[in-house]
Amino acid sequence: MGSSPSRPTRRSYLPKPWREMNWGDKQSDLQFVNNFRLQTEDQQLRILLHGPAGAGKSSFINSVSSVLQGRVTTIAPVNNPAEDGFTKQYTSYRIPKGNEDHFYPFVLNDMMSLRSDSRRTRRAHVKDVKKAMKGNIRDGYTFNPECSLSKSDERYNGSPDSSDKVHVLVCVIDASSEPLQREDVETLQDIRDDAAELGIQQVAIFTKIDVACSKTKREMKKVFRSKLLYDRVQNFSRQVGIPEQHIFPVKNYDSEKNVNDEVDALILNALKRIIEIGTDSLKNR
Repeated sequence: MGSSPSRPTRRSYLPKPWREMNWGDKQSDLQFVNNFRLQTEDQQLRILLHGPAGAGKSSFINSVSSVLQGRVTTIAPVNNPAEDGFTKQYTSYRIPKGNEDHFYPFVLNDMMSLRSDSRRTRRAHVKDVKKAMKGNIRDGYTFNPECSLSKSDERYNGSPDSSDKVHVLVCVIDASSEPLQREDVETLQDIRDDAAELGIQQVAIFTKIDVACSKTKREMKKVFRSKLLYDRVQNFSRQVGIPEQHIFPVKNYDSEKNVNDEVDALILNALKRIIEIGTDSLKNR
């Protein structure tokens, strides 16, 4: 993954899009999310975001909130638009629906980013992600990069219910960044193996597509004709094992003052599939 925006050439674009998308489906996808219900009213679909520092996990949470509320919002704190390795605590975010007393029946969980400082920190991170997936981590737990949450900690949940457990795991990747280090790839593979063991489906979100590809920045609808982005999606799929059809390119809201239909469409398309995949996971457990 390159560190600077690509310079478009004739060969930068595929003659046909590598994924079909109906850009007029925004309202249909929005209606799907608005109509989404679970069988039990007090149940909620839990979506856990993880990935390298600076990929845009917190910004994606804010972008989902912005799309659903029809205005640019900030519910998850971020350091700055370029990097969001700001998250230190395990935090659940619910998005208001209509008024303050009603929320969408899904939860977005943010956690500390993957860091490559040492083998010890990577192992601790993998253990914490697995505990989060199993519902063992309570809100407000402050991550320690040197060691995983212990059972003696007050934030350890020894008796998680279905709503505490993660139903879909989302790996957030910066599409414009340098290639993942071998150690990071191995860590993401370990996390994927743990998710599979627990019966949890995994998807990936590719952020900063406008930074990765300058033509996409000017014409968002060209995203699925970008050879550069498709190559990076294919490469990541081969490395980590997440199927290409479960990898979604998006542009997060960062400096914008207003929402944009094309940005909304990509985020809603990804969110709809995340909900569908998570619901299937919930039914099968």
